[in-house]
Parts: sequence; C-alpha cells; structure tokens
Amino acid sequence: MDRHGWPGRVLIAGAAALQAACHPLYLVQAAAGQVAILEARRPVADVTADAATPDWLRARLALAGEALAFAHQALALPDNGSYTQYVDLGREFPVWNVFAAPEFDLRLQTWCFPVAGCTAYRGYFDEARARAFAAGLAARGEDVFVGGASAYSTLGFFRDPLLSSVLALPDDSLVELLFHELAHQQFYVAGDTAFNESFATLVAQEGMVRWFSARGDAAGLCRFLVGLDRERQVHHLLDEARAGLRAAYASGADDGSRRAAKAAVIGQLRQRYATLRAGWGAPPYFDGWFAGTLNNARLGAMAAYDRHVGTLRVILESEAGDLPTFYRRVARLGELPAGDRAEVLQEIRRPSLRGPDPACATGLSGPAAAGPASRGGSTG
Repeated sequence: MDRHGWPGRVLIAGAAALQAACHPLYLVQAAAGQVAILEARRPVADVTADAATPDWLRARLALAGEALAFAHQALALPDNGSYTQYVDLGREFPVWNVFAAPEFDLRLQTWCFPVAGCTAYRGYFDEARARAFAAGLAARGEDVFVGGASAYSTLGFFRDPLLSSVLALPDDSLVELLFHELAHQQFYVAGDTAFNESFATLVAQEGMVRWFSARGDAAGLCRFLVGLDRERQVHHLLDEARAGLRAAYASGADDGSRRAAKAAVIGQLRQRYATLRAGWGAPPYFDGWFAGTLNNARLGAMAAYDRHVGTLRVILESEAGDLPTFYRRVARLGELPAGDRAEVLQEIRRPSLRGPDPACATGLSGPAAAGPASRGGSTG
C-alpha cells in the first residue's frame, strides 16, 4: 500500500486487487481493471524516444530508471522487467482500498484470496465501487476507511508498469515507492499483511538511506531521517490512542458510554498531535491524515503497516546490513506458521528505530519530498 502522502503509506497494495475474491462481481471488476492496465502499457524506451513526450515526463522516467538500477544493484531487489513499461492512467489512483473494523474493536476485517491469502483490506480499480462497498459495511455499523493507492504490486505475476500516479509523486517519494513495491516482489507471505508491509517499509527506508548516501546528498538524507523521526513520534501518539480505545472497549460499559469514551480518546489524539506539530516548526505534513475521519479502521490500518519495522531492523543490523542475508532470514521467518512467526518477532525485545543523525540541523523544514506525508492523498 502507498506511503505517498503519509496517509497513503498504508495503502500500498501488497497484493494486487486482481486477486480473485469469492464474489463473482468482485472478480469481474478486478480482472477488468487489471487487463485495462496491462493493455495500456508502453515500453519506457518508446515513450522516452517519442517526440511528443513532454520533457517533464521524460525526466520522471529517467529518475525511475535510476532508482530501478540502484534497487537491482545496491539493494539486491528483483530485476524481472517490472517498471520498464509506462501507463497513463488518466485518473489519480489505480486502486482504492477499503478497510473495516467493528465499532468497538481495532482488529481489521480480513478478506481471503486464492493467491494473496487473507489481507486486511479489499482493493477496487473503481472508486465508486470501493465507496459503495464501504457504505454497505458502514450501514451495518462498522467503522470504514477508503483510501487511494498510488501503486500496487502483482507480486511478480505480471511485469508491473510505471503508473502515471507514481510519476506524479515528488522525487524521493517516487524512489521510495519503487523500492517498497520491489520489496513485495522479493518477499511476500500469504495472509500476513503486517509482516509483509513492515518488511517492504523497512527495505524502502534502508534503501532511501543508501540512495542518499550513494549520491552524496547529505541534506536529503537529513530530511529523510528527520521525517522518519517525526513519523515515529506520530506513531507513538497512535499507539497510545489505540491503547486507550482498547481499554474503553473492554470496560464492560454500555454502548453509549463506550461511544463517548471513544470520541474522547480520538479528540485527545487530535489535541496531542496539534501540540506535537506546533513544536516542529515545519510544514504540517500529517495534517491531511488527522483532518480525516479517525476511527477503528483508520487506526487499525496504520498499526498493520508499521508493526514490525523496528523488529526487522534489529534483524538487518544483526546481519551487519547485508541485505541478501537479511532477505534469507526473513524468508525463513515466512516459512513458519503464523503463530510461531509472531513468537519469534515478540522475542526480539529491542526494536531498532532509525532517527535523525546528530549532524542533521534541528531547524530542517521536515521531510519535504522524501518525508512520510509527501505521497499522494487518501480519503475516507
């Protein structure tokens, strides 16, 4: 799912919406949407050579090519022909993902697919269909969240193209998204959204650090690390809010009292974020996310996509940063039953969080193009 606009970070579809669901109408829209994208592909080389191609698009394609070469050579990510073709979508997002959770429970509803396994979201190529499905869930009393994703992965089943929604992102967001999506092709375990997304997030973060370092871009690296640190601070607020909600839901009080407690926790979360942001002296990169509806679906989605990043970084550091070795260790974890994998991750008690280097100036204006809130939007 897309880290492109910080809210969009939770929307990078680790498994394509093309994965067939049981309902035939869902399968029809998924297949039709995927086929339409595949049929619209043009080789990047042809687009670049076309005299009608505007200079800005040619430059975006060149940047994507540099990022791909770096991903293959420096990050040992798959080189399988993905992102060597281009598709002009003619719309803002290729897919819209639906998240849902009960009114008094943070656990996300899951949907199961033949190849992708069970995922904590359901993707649609058509926004109206996504919102209609979400409206049906909301009518049953569930909390829902609908968000557009700038990209998704078919997990290597097709050669994923570069989408116009990706090239519309700021430079560093574009690069990070490509690293993230290629990481899904490197590793994916059916049925574990949190593990898959945490892995791809960690690889993309590490990839960006190495990208800036290789290019001698100290300022860019500082912006990125400061952005990660601010994102960590926001996640801490979200963790505390989720803890407050769990306590309220488990209180045994009547529904009206639990509803009031839920509203109070969410109101406090907004206030605490406003206080935190005021101390940054930076552009309000997270404001868009907090301006939207905050409910169990949205808070649960954020938890699912960042849960194991710190733990996986411990594993990477234990391998001295050697990515191929790290990939092999993660693959072995992926072979474990879900319960055993969760126990192993839980035993790593010292999550490692990358923060800003002390050499970075404290007065930086935030993550700019590289930061967590600079990727595309989401709504819900």
